[in-house]
Amino acid sequence: MRAIILAAGRGVRLQLPEDSQLPKCLLRFDGMTLLERHLRMLKSAGVEDVVLAVGFRHGLISAELERLRWKPAPEIVFNQQFELGSVLTVHTAADALCRGGDALLMDADVLYDGRMLEALLAGGRPANRLLIDRDFQAGDEPVKLCMRDKVPIELRKQLAADLQFDTIGESVGFFRFDQICARRLAALVAGYIDSGRAHLPHEEAVRDLIRERGDMFEVADVTGLPWIEIDFPNDVVRAAEEVVPHLQPLSGAHP
Repeated sequence: MRAIILAAGRGVRLQLPEDSQLPKCLLRFDGMTLLERHLRMLKSAGVEDVVLAVGFRHGLISAELERLRWKPAPEIVFNQQFELGSVLTVHTAADALCRGGDALLMDADVLYDGRMLEALLAGGRPANRLLIDRDFQAGDEPVKLCMRDKVPIELRKQLAADLQFDTIGESVGFFRFDQICARRLAALVAGYIDSGRAHLPHEEAVRDLIRERGDMFEVADVTGLPWIEIDFPNDVVRAAEEVVPHLQPLSGAHP
């Protein structure tokens, strides 16, 4: 099992002064960076093969890893054109997707409860799995995950008016792929780059995979568990005030 954490973005929507901007994975909540939380929870779950896809101010991430003295040290891949879409960041990490075994693809800017990771990793067999939260605020920002007869059929912020589904929720932004689907995703992402679509979010390529092979995916319902994606200034406040107090305590995993 391998975890690929996407941490290349600039986080401009946080509206911080230019000299204060930092990778969002370095935001601190309850005295701990999002990056450290990711690493601790993954290690507690038995996932020690971690690939960090970095870009904006990547030296700060390296400094945080040095401070943590994390072992085994995550592998670093660097997206030089980090201001383009995250599909390019996934392409930068394509080798990690294609090495074999199950791969997790995780946004770095999510503060989440460890039980979400348990839901993603459940079962002792290879799996393709998505996470859905049915209790979400409608609008243009959430990436919606739609299902029909328990099969995922759509993954997008904007839905077609005539889309027929029986379940809708917000995608948490964490994905699990078995070896076959991980390699197929890498091929789809390469197609995006080759066709001049490097500016798009990686969810578009995951959407293509789901629409192509939806019957190969399981969907784990994590409704009710505390989590938040950090995009806007208000998200930082909500994370500290509404999410942190409800998180399951971290186990004793350490560097």
